Amino acid sequence: MAYTGTEAGFQDWLTAFRPRALAAGLAPSTLDALEGLGFDPAVVDKDRNQSEFTKPIWTYLDSAASDDRIAAGEKALARHRALFDRLEAAYGVDREVVAAIWGLESAYGTFRGDIPTLQALASLAYDGRRGAFFEAQLIEALKIVQDRHIPAERMRGSWAGAMGHTQFMPSSFWTFAVDFDGDGRRDIWGDDPTDALASAAAYLSKSGWTKGMPWGVEVTLPEGFDYAQTSERVRKPVAEWQAMGVRLADGGALPDHGLSSVLLPAGHQGVAFLICANFQVIETYNKADAYVIAVGHLADRLKGGGPIRASWPREDRALTREERVELQRLLTAAGFDAGGVDGLMGPKTIAAVRAWQMAQGLVPDGYANPALLARLR
Repeated sequence: MAYTGTEAGFQDWLTAFRPRALAAGLAPSTLDALEGLGFDPAVVDKDRNQSEFTKPIWTYLDSAASDDRIAAGEKALARHRALFDRLEAAYGVDREVVAAIWGLESAYGTFRGDIPTLQALASLAYDGRRGAFFEAQLIEALKIVQDRHIPAERMRGSWAGAMGHTQFMPSSFWTFAVDFDGDGRRDIWGDDPTDALASAAAYLSKSGWTKGMPWGVEVTLPEGFDYAQTSERVRKPVAEWQAMGVRLADGGALPDHGLSSVLLPAGHQGVAFLICANFQVIETYNKADAYVIAVGHLADRLKGGGPIRASWPREDRALTREERVELQRLLTAAGFDAGGVDGLMGPKTIAAVRAWQMAQGLVPDGYANPALLARLR
């Protein structure tokens, strides 16, 4: 879907935004930071083609948990051992998961993003697809500038407005950022990662992290398994999964960490995971299953764990955005609620795919690929 935003339209939007920003408590002098901002269509394109949703999960994981990223993570954990000792003691969050987020978000601080945050957020707010969300983030970012945490010209980060070593959105800064080094500032941007890593640990802790609990474990499913029981929405005691024949990938009994779900990120021909409550905690950081699995798997590798055992259907490919939009339209027309037509494969779309598969007598794994789309046409 082509984007039709213009620079003139963006400037009109900025003019209309100013009274709303003043009403939100920003000083007129703070809004001087908006002077000179221009529309950046590239961030809009990236918002509509996020790699967590557009790449096959195996391609995403190949990069996220590459040998180089694992080796760099091991060095980062060793270099900052004393800091991670303090973080674990203060927040009760496993060091490897904090390091994994750091590794995925900024390559352990080596690339924190160079896109002007205010310009990115304003462009995305003007775009309108998630306009209310990004306008609220823009206001929070301006409040950070107003409170002198960082000058506007130094506030840089990702295309989505996320900032610093662990890529906090502005609202997350206000909710979770901490001054762990005691210098009077919550500095998530500078070369010293202390405050940023502490802030990520605080984020996970306040979101309900349970130390020592895995995010999930790789499992095998028995012949005749009821695939309608898969998805994050179906939660069962581990004893029930065990009774159904679910086993660890190495054949062992399942560890009991409370109510758990079976997740098939690439359908019944791919890898199966039994996910625990800590999966949902990482999900508060980024809702994409691929991201959560990448953080969890990288953390496991940093703990000394091995690679994923089962194979992915690498001959397959991800649906394009246009194909995902078509999928949602076809599902909706067939009477299966896909939760709208936005091209994003969220829980409602996956549930609609599963319901359609059941109606067709197919394996109801909720996985949409080009072959499934061809059957829907």
